[in-house]
Amino acid sequence: MGKSKVLVVGGTGYIGRRIVKASLAEGHETYVLQRPEIGLDIDKLQILLSFKKQGAHLIEGSFNDHKSLVDAVKQVDVVICTMSGVHFRSHNILLQLKLVEAIKEAGNVKRFLPSEFGMDPARMGHALEPGRVTFDEKMVVRKAIEEANIPFTYVIANCFAGYFVGNLSQLGRLTPPKDKVYLYGDGNVKVAFTDEEDVATYTIKAIDDPTTLNKTLYIRPPHNILTQSELIQKWETLTGNKLDKISISADDFLASMKGFDLAGQVGVGHFYHIFYEGCLTNFEIGEGSEEASKLYPQVEYTRMDDYMKIYV
Repeated sequence: MGKSKVLVVGGTGYIGRRIVKASLAEGHETYVLQRPEIGLDIDKLQILLSFKKQGAHLIEGSFNDHKSLVDAVKQVDVVICTMSGVHFRSHNILLQLKLVEAIKEAGNVKRFLPSEFGMDPARMGHALEPGRVTFDEKMVVRKAIEEANIPFTYVIANCFAGYFVGNLSQLGRLTPPKDKVYLYGDGNVKVAFTDEEDVATYTIKAIDDPTTLNKTLYIRPPHNILTQSELIQKWETLTGNKLDKISISADDFLASMKGFDLAGQVGVGHFYHIFYEGCLTNFEIGEGSEEASKLYPQVEYTRMDDYMKIYV
């Protein structure tokens, strides 16, 4: 069997453009959905044209035009959706239901990877408001996929390094603090961090792998399972600069939610589950699931020590 033809929906986005790059690098015939809704967004258009230069095919299709989605899907074997589900960008999770309908009608897709790439929504039924909407909506999409008998792989990528490592996991900033750092509790809860390029590589490795069919793929490389304290220590070792550490109790952290807008409140809730509850690592990867770094040991994943060096 040859390599699958891949359609990426949301290819101009944060993780989507990396998946397009990884798909091309692995030799897949790669298609990217070009949506008329981009309007005058010149940055998105130029990203799409750069994909075209690299050998990708652009397919026009709109979520407002069911036939165009069906026609796009019929040209490929695998569909990967990377539409945003974070409130500070755009929150479009349920738009995927239109894509599910198109895949169901087309009837040819041998694997669908919906927009997941964060925490496992199946484990977040207890999540706090208002942030639980992310998980609830992802579960609605999963239910639709499974009821339609569409073959799937759910990719759980945990904490993207760009949002959680360079800033030492501080809310409201993307760069390292210079003098003081806020610790969540004692800072000793294990968290799984992932390089976004590695997420894309593992995702593309999985699409033709029968081992991951109708399973959840967790990206939890062992060297990147770290506590916040260990992350800070790595940064201090790298820079030679000691930071003042200010511990925030769980109650105080949750109380801070009142001072934020909706996107900030969602962020506080998600941070609480990650850094106080340990929702990324407080379970064993069991039946119906696989771990990416074990499945694909040939991938030399980026360790967070190396990832941090660009911030020095």
